[in-house]
Amino acid sequence: MIVKKLILKKHLSSGGLAEFLLVRKEGAYEAALFINGKLIPGPPKPQPLNPPTDDLTHWMGNRPSVGLTRGEAERILEEIDFENAVLAHRTRREWER
Repeated sequence: MIVKKLILKKHLSSGGLAEFLLVRKEGAYEAALFINGKLIPGPPKPQPLNPPTDDLTHWMGNRPSVGLTRGEAERILEEIDFENAVLAHRTRREWER
């Protein structure tokens, strides 16, 4: 896993600090969740919360999981999609040469 940049920091109600990082893993970009500097396993992108609660619409991480607002989830997804599009463009350009 290669860390590219920090996407979002969020202070948790438990007092912890959640950091969502853009990472390159197995040839593609995804998000990684760190809580207090420790990698938390889970899905590589925010997942819809079913049913949504109050202002939380998505989640990431498994034990513990972190709830995300629609805006936070969209920001993470946009970063992932943008970096993967750039990577795909570069790969196509290299094949064309």
